[in-house]
Amino acid sequence: MNIYVGNLSWSTTDADLKSLFSQYGEVTSAHVIEDRATGRSRGFGFVEMDDEGARQAIQAVNGTDFQGRNLKVNESQPRESRPRY
Repeated sequence: MNIYVGNLSWSTTDADLKSLFSQYGEVTSAHVIEDRATGRSRGFGFVEMDDEGARQAIQAVNGTDFQGRNLKVNESQPRESRPRY
């Protein structure tokens, strides 16, 4: 299952995300999304892990404080296609 993690601190790393979510199951991947131009964090990321662990993690982590920010955690939704201009 792919999990969306929002409201991340600007200093959060991929390793921080993996460490946080690995308490609930095996993490396949953890990525903080960065701005292409600046390389700075965009304040959200995605974690991929097994379904059972993901459900537990969403319940446990959503709304909790992590590095001074209250996280928004839910199951990732497919990206909507946007028209190109």
